[in-house]
Amino acid sequence: MLCCSYVAVRMFKVPTLRSRLTTARLLNSSVSVAPPPASGARRGALGALGLGLAMLLVACGRGGTPAPGSSSGLPIGAAIALTGNASVIGQDQRIGLELAQRHFSGKGPAVNLLLEDGGSDEATATNAFRSLIARQVLALIGPSLSQQAFAVDPIADRAGVPVLAASNTAKGIPEIGPFVSRVSAPVSQVAPLSIAAALRLNPKIRSVAVFYAHDDAYSTSESTIFQKTLAARGLTPVTVQKTSTTDTDFQNQISTALRLKPDLIVISALPSDGGNLVRQIRELGFRGLLVAGNGMNSPNIYPICQKYCDGLLIAQAYSPELDTPINRAFLALYQKQHAASVPPQFTAQAFTAYQVLVESLQRLQASQPAGKSLSGVPLDQLRRRLNATLLAGSYDTPLGPLRFTPDGEVLQQNFYVAQVRMQPDGRGGRFQLLP
Repeated sequence: MLCCSYVAVRMFKVPTLRSRLTTARLLNSSVSVAPPPASGARRGALGALGLGLAMLLVACGRGGTPAPGSSSGLPIGAAIALTGNASVIGQDQRIGLELAQRHFSGKGPAVNLLLEDGGSDEATATNAFRSLIARQVLALIGPSLSQQAFAVDPIADRAGVPVLAASNTAKGIPEIGPFVSRVSAPVSQVAPLSIAAALRLNPKIRSVAVFYAHDDAYSTSESTIFQKTLAARGLTPVTVQKTSTTDTDFQNQISTALRLKPDLIVISALPSDGGNLVRQIRELGFRGLLVAGNGMNSPNIYPICQKYCDGLLIAQAYSPELDTPINRAFLALYQKQHAASVPPQFTAQAFTAYQVLVESLQRLQASQPAGKSLSGVPLDQLRRRLNATLLAGSYDTPLGPLRFTPDGEVLQQNFYVAQVRMQPDGRGGRFQLLP
């Protein structure tokens, strides 16, 4: 016990100093935001040290260390993309987490959200996860990208820390381990809907060109689903063009595809590279329908593809028109900060992830003996109980009713397809839901 106490004290010297330098008070709730991790050899050394210390903490927890808790509440970690090319997703997610904090403040056990930059690559996400585990969080939300999830979720799973993905839609995410689940519906459920919508809008579609970012797990997974859906409809792609998440110039791939005169172009990419791809496709003269995947499901694409975003078809897991008490409350909170605009899917999913964890903690607190708080439960035991309670529950969320399979896959009822409609000046737009 003395050894564990000593490790915990030594371990928290750096996070405590860093949190003093970086902690921000957001929406009347405490959110600790860590700076980006160190780079190069130093970052690797610190990451390795962080993992080792995190494992020691887990071992201490198994010896009966109480769950961490303070006047700020039970710690929940979130590692999302605040920097890098996926930061347009992370921006939406951060808003969702902040709105959820406001909505659930004072409703059940107090929660202290510890927010770290997961960046847009595996190394940064790995350091963020290790740092949060070292800070004894009960559960983790994130990371922003499926590519990152395959690298970092096993770390949390081995440590027995529940991970709830808010935007990881690639095939195989829940199968990473028993402590991994998601509120983001898999691409296999969502992607085919936009193909069906394109065929309703233009039943004469015969030839299709496919573009996907080959260096991103979500994009490759979704493109496989898109291509299977096309084949099931008797549409074989005339070309499949590989791109990269770091590309900014797609002239060669686009020119190759347009020479084959496709009626439809289907894109699986992230907002930054995908937005540039859409813009260049239109600039080079393509006038047919464009279908994009879940990675571009954000109004943050508007400044990138501008007027050329108009007409883009994207399947949705969220509708602002869902008439339920929780969605009305979520919509009102969002519009109070963002005028008359409507929240994007990534914001709704981040809100939902926080909601699921808070409501699970509420159920756990209700099961405690009178006068006993969750902060007195040993850390490893509370993590296991939280994971089991999360998977067993049903939730009325802004996404609609949700529950989970025993292996952590989300079961969601409501899906939609939207078509982007840009303002004449190309500076703003909206996702118009199709019938």
